[in-house]
Parts: sequence; C-alpha cells; structure tokens
Amino acid sequence: MPDKTILSAKDLDFFYGPAQALRHITANIPANQVTAFIGPSGCGKSTFLRTINRMNDLIPIARVTGSLTFHGRDIYAPGVDVTALRRQIGMVFQKPNPFPMSVYDNVAYGPRTHGTCDRAKLDAIVEDSLRAAAIWDEVKDRLKKSALSLSGGQQQRVCIARALAVRPEVLLMDEATSALDPISTAKIEDLILELRERFTIIMVTHNMQQAARISDKTAFFLMGELIEYTATERLFSMPRDKRTEDYITGRFG
Repeated sequence: MPDKTILSAKDLDFFYGPAQALRHITANIPANQVTAFIGPSGCGKSTFLRTINRMNDLIPIARVTGSLTFHGRDIYAPGVDVTALRRQIGMVFQKPNPFPMSVYDNVAYGPRTHGTCDRAKLDAIVEDSLRAAAIWDEVKDRLKKSALSLSGGQQQRVCIARALAVRPEVLLMDEATSALDPISTAKIEDLILELRERFTIIMVTHNMQQAARISDKTAFFLMGELIEYTATERLFSMPRDKRTEDYITGRFG
C-alpha cells in the first residue's frame, strides 16, 4: 500500500536575496511517518524545513519559487492564512525555548491564543499535551512553577507539549536534541516514535545514527540540492549516489 502524501515540494527554489539556498527540491513527504533531513552544515536542510511552515517569511530578503503543497494546497499561494498554517504545522527548535511563565501557561498559551478560555478544557488540553510529550508525571505537581526551572531535557519536552497543544498535523523538529544530554536525547527519540502514530514528524538532525534509529525516510541534502531521498534503511545500506555514500561513511561533512 503506497504511503499517503501530506506535503509535496515540486521544483522548489529558495533565495536569500541574490543567493540561492535551495535548488529544484522535489519530494513527497508521507503522513504519520518520521522523515529525517541529513547533510553537512549549510546544505539547506534547515532552510527547507522552515519553508514548510513559512518561518522564512520572517526574513525580508527571502524568496520562494516552485510549489510546496499541504494536503494538495500550495502554502505559498496568495491568501493563505499563515497563522492557521503554523497551527497545523508546529515547530520545535534546536534550543529549548520555553516562555518565562509557568509550565501550565506555556502549554495553554496556544489554545488561549486561538480562543479557548474554558478552564476545564484548558486543563484537559494541558494534561493531554504533557502526557503526549511524556513529561506529565515529572511536572504534574509543578504546573505553577516556572518552566525555566526545569532541566534542559524537560524544557524541550514542555516545548513539544506546547507545540502539540494546538493539535497540529505535522511537527517540525530542527535539531531538537542537539543541545541535550544522551539520556534526554533518548527520551525524546522514544517520544518521537510514539508520536508518529498521531502526527507526521519531519526532523533535521546532524546525528546520522539518530536518523537511522528513528526515521522511516531520510533525505540527504548537499549544497542546496536534494541528492537522495528514500527509505532510511535503503539510504544507509545501499545509497544510490556516491555523494551520499561518501557522507554517511564519513569521507566528508
């Protein structure tokens, strides 16, 4: 049975002013799977990730050509509600970035912004989101404490809960474990494997072992081009392109 495509890029180019950062990216991203983007620093993987929820719109000199569709609709078409898009496509960043407020208010922030005021509903959303992020048991007695008082790994899981609280379909993770210790990293990897039952996860990682452990599909980027994109097991065991083989065997990068 073929994978159901949720996001599709076709001939996508991206420019920072005159400099071209992505060239002719064409890829179909499957729903309810983990897709990893790998490649050396500056290869375009984070830039492509940020095109998916239009985070690059925040850069005045950024420009996109080609198409990128979500459920068949071009997200760069005129009239697209970017706020609504980012509600459907959430993001977790490299460094934990909880707001300087309580654990509860961090997770309730998105639903409140979108108009949920009922306390019982908010309580349910906060608990469900923290459970989904595998941190409820650690923080259930500290919901009124500042999120900044938590460890780095706990802060990152609160940030994941905050992203999940608005019920996205897609979760983007930009090197979400690179600032964490090995134990926290393992917890978040386990969490990603659980979350893919309910969400589509797209992650940028410098850690090839991580991509091999937890992703279903892997895309290898080099100098703004998508060199190879296939099932993770195949990419790591039988890469079709010599450049992919050189990267995953440590000959460069």
